[in-house]
Amino acid sequence: MSKLIEDFQSYRSEMNEKILANDNKVMKRIFSVDTLAYQEGALNVKTKEMLGLVSSMVLRCDDCIKYHLEKCFEQGTTTDEIVEVFSIANLVGGTIVIPHTRRAVEYWEALQEQVKSK
Repeated sequence: MSKLIEDFQSYRSEMNEKILANDNKVMKRIFSVDTLAYQEGALNVKTKEMLGLVSSMVLRCDDCIKYHLEKCFEQGTTTDEIVEVFSIANLVGGTIVIPHTRRAVEYWEALQEQVKSK
């Protein structure tokens, strides 16, 4: 596994555990609503993850971008689809999204390499 992916997943998991260990009802509910929002519904999971990716890029949250890239990858999103997602995010978010797109491309490539190296 790529160090980039491993570091992100490890940090996210560790910090989520710490956040949820505080047993704060509001935080637990926010995490729960987030999980529920991305379940199959009128829109399929793949579409919801691509929407999450666009939103995360426009909001310029690199952690969220990585998370949604992983979920898109798990859903079988193609590189062509990801590039279209990037194009919408840059159109809506403007040129300030370009640095996040660079890091997103790097992470997407790491996800793809992970499969090739197995």
